[in-house]
Amino acid sequence: MLHAVIMAGGSGTRFWPASRKAFPKQLLRLTGDRSMLQATADRLRDFIPWQHVSVLTNHSLVPTVRQQLPEIPSRSIVGEPCKRDTAPCIGLAAALIAKNDPEATMLVMPSDHLIDSVSQFQQAVSAAVALIDEDPQRIVTFGIAPSYPAESFGYIQRGETIARSQIPAYQVQRFREKPDAKTAADYLLAGTFYWNSGIFLWRAETILAALRQHEPEMFAHLQTISQTAGTPEFDKVLETEFSAIKGKSIDYAVMERHPNIVVVEPVFTWDDLGSWQALARTHSPDSQGNVVQGKHLGIDTQGTIIHNDDDHVVVTIDVEDFIVVHTPHATLVAPKSSEERVREAVKQLEDRGWKQFL
Repeated sequence: MLHAVIMAGGSGTRFWPASRKAFPKQLLRLTGDRSMLQATADRLRDFIPWQHVSVLTNHSLVPTVRQQLPEIPSRSIVGEPCKRDTAPCIGLAAALIAKNDPEATMLVMPSDHLIDSVSQFQQAVSAAVALIDEDPQRIVTFGIAPSYPAESFGYIQRGETIARSQIPAYQVQRFREKPDAKTAADYLLAGTFYWNSGIFLWRAETILAALRQHEPEMFAHLQTISQTAGTPEFDKVLETEFSAIKGKSIDYAVMERHPNIVVVEPVFTWDDLGSWQALARTHSPDSQGNVVQGKHLGIDTQGTIIHNDDDHVVVTIDVEDFIVVHTPHATLVAPKSSEERVREAVKQLEDRGWKQFL
């Protein structure tokens, strides 16, 4: 059976001050009437039964996630006791799913991505499932054909052609880290590189075997947790064993080591909405190049992102290429070129003990 795992534990620091610890980016409505988490689940509607959908999130966010996704069984929303990156998250989901369905195929996806077409997404997943059915030892990842030389995404270099159909598939030659500007431009020109979407499909037993081989200590903790699933001891064992795991991304733990990885090239439009400037890619700007959410009066304001979720007006005068975010608890004003320093601001607020603003 096909199962889906939604990873919803991120903190969304770069979307501060709208994104907060108690209500991070994936729970916000940044691109429509539904939160990013809800939009992710909506792509599965009438495609995967809700009883086969799991959400892994921060333990403090479990009540809010359950509120946003009432259709998903409560037991399938699992709260991680601490942050340990994507490999333990995925491994835990695989172990819990495999306990009930040893032959399960898993679709794994982040909760904070923008995908423009549900039908094209489901079509790509179906193509990936066919590749797994053909060779259960495969791992399939989704590569996005780059439209500009992005420095903020990891890349996948494709190799030999596996299938030429409506959804092309290729053997993965290698994974590449986030590049500098020149390297990103070279990747775009080469035509054999994809953005790494972080969306995967595999048999649960395949990813568990890979973790057993490459991360035996992590695997042992995950197995101990899964053995207590459905028992009164589960929560206590989860907290103890998961906290003992050394965090590692799935890319480092498995993807860069596994010998049999295929990348499919879907046709849907994708964005990971990693920071405020992503809104300029997903929303139509006004005649002055501004992207505005909320009440705003701009005088000689160009190329600026304004997000205002409070019930008053934001006024900008002689402002160009800035980010202005106003919420009831905090206001951010920064040049676009300094956007990466938002994390620095969050860290300094924490160091000062101003956690009420985080």
